[in-house]
Amino acid sequence: MYILGIETSCDETSVAILNDNKILSNIISSQQFHSKYGGVVPEIASREHLKSLPEITKSALSEAKIEINEIDVITCTSEPGLVGALLIGLNFSKSMAFSLNKPFVPVNHIQAHLYSSFLNHEKPKFPFISLIVSGGHTLLILVKDYFSHTILGTTQDDAAGEAFDKVAKMMDLGYPGGPIIDKLAAKGNTKYHKFPVSVIKSNYFDFSFSGIKTSVLYHLKKINFEEIKNEKLISDICASFQEAIVNTLFEKTLKAAKRYDIKNIAISGGVSANSVLKDKFRSLEQRDFRIFIPDPLLSTDNAAMIAFVGYLKYIHDDPGFRYTENLKRKAHPRLDQKLF
Repeated sequence: MYILGIETSCDETSVAILNDNKILSNIISSQQFHSKYGGVVPEIASREHLKSLPEITKSALSEAKIEINEIDVITCTSEPGLVGALLIGLNFSKSMAFSLNKPFVPVNHIQAHLYSSFLNHEKPKFPFISLIVSGGHTLLILVKDYFSHTILGTTQDDAAGEAFDKVAKMMDLGYPGGPIIDKLAAKGNTKYHKFPVSVIKSNYFDFSFSGIKTSVLYHLKKINFEEIKNEKLISDICASFQEAIVNTLFEKTLKAAKRYDIKNIAISGGVSANSVLKDKFRSLEQRDFRIFIPDPLLSTDNAAMIAFVGYLKYIHDDPGFRYTENLKRKAHPRLDQKLF
């Protein structure tokens, strides 16, 4: 079965072709020009998706060495994300499904991150604990089986990736902040300053990273950062800040694994590429845990993970629908349920 996936939820335009769960192509075009604005500009992102999608689709088909009429199922990110950006991808993919009379399967972007580890050579076995850390989302999930999830905790304000971006902006380091802070922190002292991370009393597994962002801001003002900043100081602040974020993610995930007596842990989303986070979780392998982290290309927003979840939904839950055959057909209730 050939599956075409499309991802346009934020600032990556991506198209992928899978043969069942095997990646034949996964073309990603990142809109790097947003860095000059210090963040993603939704209107500009939408226009870039509209301009790029036809060419990227051709490239994905060419790399996969198949023709468009050989595609069996078309999938696309339906939520969550920037509304305008999502609409570009959805209208493009739905129009393609309509013209080809192929099944169309909408995919939740967060579910796609959750299952992205399944595209690696080693796949997690059920049940497993999933930590999803990206620019806009931080969730801790108990995954019992395909599409059987229990959300243990989620962010109450800023996601981990947002905190990295905002702290990087405070120090004028550039965008996106995660890779920059990770690189600078490697030369810094993690014990330079203890930045606090909020604890949600109502649910230990919930996250809150707004407080640490404010703490960094107050610290910069207190030391007159703009007057005394230098390479060592910046590296020390990055190291201390990153340490606080990583420790919080690690401790909550490990506690969830222990509570539910689970040895399989999957980490996904853009922040899963953080070197300290990966090293900390990999250290658990010495304690009989099995850690699953997607390859860097599959950690960021990409269409391969969208196509894979569309494939899973198609074979496990629902055969999708063909626009020309049954426009009024009701979707499977489990597929309509907003799990995240």
